[in-house]
Amino acid sequence: MTTEYVNEKEMSKTDDNIELGDQYRENQVRVVESNVEDTNYDAVFGEMNEDGPKYRNVGWIGTVALMMKSMIGLGVLSIPSVLDTLGMIPGIICLLVIAAMTSWSNYVVGTFKLNHRDCYGIDDAGRILFGKIGREFFAVAYVLYQTFCAGSGMLSISISFNALSEHGACTAVFVAVAAIIAFSVSSIRTLGKISFLAWIGLVSILVAIFTLTVSVGVQDRPAAAPITAEPFESDFKLFNKPTFVNAISAISSLVFSYAGTPSFFPIIAEMKDPRRYTRSLIVCQTGVTITYLTIGIVVYYFCGSFVSSPALGSAGPLLKKVCYGIALPGLIMSTTLLTHLPAKYLFLRFLRGSKHLTSNSAVHWGTWIGCVAGCALFSYIISSAIPIFGGLVSLIGALLGTLMSMQPMACMWFYDSWAKGKANPTNKFRLLVGWNISIIVVGTFLMIAGTYGSIVGIADSFKAGDHTGVWSCADNSGTVKST
Repeated sequence: MTTEYVNEKEMSKTDDNIELGDQYRENQVRVVESNVEDTNYDAVFGEMNEDGPKYRNVGWIGTVALMMKSMIGLGVLSIPSVLDTLGMIPGIICLLVIAAMTSWSNYVVGTFKLNHRDCYGIDDAGRILFGKIGREFFAVAYVLYQTFCAGSGMLSISISFNALSEHGACTAVFVAVAAIIAFSVSSIRTLGKISFLAWIGLVSILVAIFTLTVSVGVQDRPAAAPITAEPFESDFKLFNKPTFVNAISAISSLVFSYAGTPSFFPIIAEMKDPRRYTRSLIVCQTGVTITYLTIGIVVYYFCGSFVSSPALGSAGPLLKKVCYGIALPGLIMSTTLLTHLPAKYLFLRFLRGSKHLTSNSAVHWGTWIGCVAGCALFSYIISSAIPIFGGLVSLIGALLGTLMSMQPMACMWFYDSWAKGKANPTNKFRLLVGWNISIIVVGTFLMIAGTYGSIVGIADSFKAGDHTGVWSCADNSGTVKST
């Protein structure tokens, strides 16, 4: 028999708890005595009855799908270009270091959730660590980060539509269609029901990128390589000498590829048994890292400096269509998750502590649909209205993606472990102190340097005139329409 008590330190923060309603305060002091997780009651969602949505209904295998889908998207398709910038060996080393740091951050998310069951999102962690200011800061950062990434996902869907149709319609129309699809699928209320779709999306994106990997190995030359009489020989480099701006931008791309950490908070919150989170995490991080290494090394080895970005265009026009067609469900699911999660956060922020949160009332449905529609609309507007959207997403990713994937998790570890470890310091504790300090230092450096690199990139794109207009109809897939 296990007994779970809420941290007394949390109950001292009465000012923050009052605004969440009396029911939420009661949820904090509830004592659960059982050998299994009580999925009918939760410190975040409260009492869950049969008439309302079953929020905590995601198994550990479904959690793997949601985790991997939150990370594996078009980000993986930039990794061959990263290796081209840094060189094969430095690129692999940087990827493994980023993988180790983010794996630790993701692990701390799970332990922190088990210690603070009322924590739903990174804003709740910010409240616990830094009070009201921390909560509001991370709330704004989280919603901005997810909705900007959702806008990027809508653009990736429009790229797929353009590639498949050979620019059969105005790109602005394709982006609008992508926004409608994202809104429709994201309106499913629970991650438990979305997890099945996440599997479909995950399989589709993996099949697409492995199809690309095989095709570049058997083709005569990459699509971007000049056609000559001589056989093509890859010019891949084991080491390269990039400028500081190019190098830090490439490393920021690696961080962005692993920056699913903020999404892991709401994912674990809807698990049937959060104690199995670490099992899901190990499978996720191992699978993601193997996939990234395989795609990056193989595609860059065969294509060299002629690798396309996104890499799906490296295998020629026909296979480009095949790859984008296979990847389309995965791109849709990435955009779905990136729309659903900030909408769910806003929904909980509005109704937490209210009876409408777990009922099927008109207030419940109106609030939920309004949150999903608002997030989808905002993502659509920024994806269509900002001519330098790609550079702006890079800026948001470098500034907010790093900020929400490294430094706060190290602070969370210190919050839960410092007092106990300091009282009885061991070598393991000292090593973990040094490791978490290094994560804070490296994460801060990458955030500042990556932001600088993104700003320089935006300035350069303005100088070169390398951006489209507002609500542009221009083809964004690089497809040349056949005549």
